[in-house]
Parts: sequence; structure tokens; C-alpha cells
Amino acid sequence: MEPFFPLHAFVCSECYLVQLQEYVSPESIFEEYAYFSSYSSSWVEHARRYCEAMRERFDLGEHSFVVELASNDGYLLQHFLTSKIPVLGIEPALNVAEVAKARGIPTLTEFFGRKLAEQMRESDRQADLIVGNNVLAQVPDLNDFVSGLRILLKPNGIITLEFPHIAKLIEENQFDTIYHEHFSYFSLLTIEKVAARHGLKVFDVERLSTHGGSLRVYFAHDDNPIPRDARVDLLVEDERRAQLDDIATYISFEDSVRRTKRNLLKFLIEAKDQGKTICAYGAPGKGNTLLNYCGIGTDFVDFAVDRNPYKHGRLTPGTRIPIKPVAELERARPDYILILPWNIRDEIVQQMGVINDWGGKFIVPIPDVRVIDPKEDQ
Repeated sequence: MEPFFPLHAFVCSECYLVQLQEYVSPESIFEEYAYFSSYSSSWVEHARRYCEAMRERFDLGEHSFVVELASNDGYLLQHFLTSKIPVLGIEPALNVAEVAKARGIPTLTEFFGRKLAEQMRESDRQADLIVGNNVLAQVPDLNDFVSGLRILLKPNGIITLEFPHIAKLIEENQFDTIYHEHFSYFSLLTIEKVAARHGLKVFDVERLSTHGGSLRVYFAHDDNPIPRDARVDLLVEDERRAQLDDIATYISFEDSVRRTKRNLLKFLIEAKDQGKTICAYGAPGKGNTLLNYCGIGTDFVDFAVDRNPYKHGRLTPGTRIPIKPVAELERARPDYILILPWNIRDEIVQQMGVINDWGGKFIVPIPDVRVIDPKEDQ
């Protein structure tokens, strides 16, 4: 039997943290992991620019020590290595960590928390910079994780964490980014409360376009004299104006999600009634939320393709759509390609310029159904 798990998001009426119940253990999700960061060219470039900015802003060099949590296949740390900056990746997924090690990136295959941080501190391996890109959302025990951050950080060290911004999730109806791998969903209002509980302070924040709209938040020890940038208070004001400190904002989100489901199904039904063929590009976690919630299986989508060979020959969970290599699209020549990782839609549209050969079009499902005709965009 194929296992199914409930997927319900809850919001705290005191700190406004949005969180799932832990139906699926982190071990079962991450010990063998299907996501390899390096298969997204735009994400690798995002990481390269980040490393360059951090080197310049915080004067990182051969004397420094950089630790990345959830370092995946070394997509980010490779850029520090080229500058001879000592690094360490911490990545619990054994199969992904092996790829990083093959690239020459030192990697620990463990889950990060207070215990590991204490061991590293005792062995004099505290960090000048701790990097955590899209890992905070995947942590079931936030307090243990953030406590570990404080322990691992040198007195004058810096932490940067990137995560999708719940303001964008609500504003742009990104309900498919809610899935079992992501236990928590954050606003800056919530993050500041979590940090303060563990002796850390937020001193800067950047708004990013990645993953549909993310934040990069900068932390330091609360006794670090580094000044607080005006961007922090500006974003807090914006979040209050967006009523992220009002429970009604979260409750009303449900109606938007249902409307998007109806609109997408209406479009797909009409396309199939007209005899159109549909395939999907990508097999990401967010795609499985979308497919299962909307009830989209092989009656709508013939197959999905993905650049990651690890997924080839497998099926999308629940909906059982076959996953094939990208080259299969040229053979099938579908009328529509449903883009499931819509956060990198520009990259996909550019990569799939060959779709012009047969007059195909792209479907972007979030925030609402949108058709992209490459010929019109030229």
C-alpha cells in the first residue's frame, strides 16, 4: 500500500508561527533525499553571488571557517573553496552528501542541533559564518536547532538563514509550498521572537525573489555591537500592514486556495475536452502537493520530466505520474507543459526553447492559471 499522510497547516495565536504536525519523521524524509541543488542553474548562480557578497561584506578569508547546514551536494560551499576558505557541510542525506564529498567538500552526515553544536564547540570548530538556505523550514524542533546555532557561532560570527516568506505565500497563493518536508513557515515577526529566545538578534534582512519570494535574515549574538539595519524595521512594518499578526489573515487563505484549485481543474478539463496533450516539467515536493490536492493524475498529465536522473523511472507520490528524462518532451511534443517548479519558470522556459518547434505552450499554475506562449514572448 502506498502511504498517505495528513497535510494540515496550523498557526499559533501567540507568535503566528505556521507549522505542520510531524506526521512524517525527518529521518524518513532526509536520509535518502531526491533533491540535488546543482540541477538548478539559477540556484547555483544565486549561491555564487551570495558567497561573493559574504566574502566582501564580512572579510572572509583563509583565516575564516564557514559551516553550511543542509549543504546538499556542495552547490554553495564549492564557491568558498575556490577562495581557499575552510568550509564544512552538514548534510543528513547520505546519498546527497556523497556527491559533495566527491567534489572535495568536507561533509558531516548528521542532523544538526544542540548536541552536534556542543561537540563542535568542544573541538574548537566554531564558525565565523553559518549558512542555512531553506533548512529552517525543514526543522521539526526549532528551539533545539536555533539553540545549536548560537552554540556553534563564534562571539563575533554571523548567521544567515534563507527561507520562503509567508507574506508571499499568502499574497501569491503559494499553497503548494506547504508539504511534509517543510514543518514551519515564517514571517520576520516570528523569526525575531525565535532568535531572542536563544540569545540571538536580527541585524539585517534582504528580500529575495527565490522560491517565489524569500527572506535572507542576518543574525548575531545579542551582545554583538553590530548595528541594526533600517531594513529590519521597515519589513516589520510591512508585515504588520499585511496583518501577519492577525489570525484572520491566515484563516482567509483557505478560500484563495480552493479558488485556484477550481480554476486549474477547469482549464485542464477544457484542454483535455479539446483533445490537447499535457505533460509536466519537474517533480518537486511542491508539485506533489498541487497534484494530490487538485486530484491531477495520468487522466490529465501523460508523464512528467525532470533533469535529475535520480527521479527517472519513478512515479509522483499519490498521483503515480511516470517521471522521465527531459528529452522525452521532444519525442512526445505535448500541446501544454505544466510547470510544477514555477519558482524557476523563467529558467525552464529558456531551457525548453525547442517547444517552439511544435507550437507548444507552458502552463504556470501559481498564483493562478497562466499560459505562456514562447512565440509571443520572443
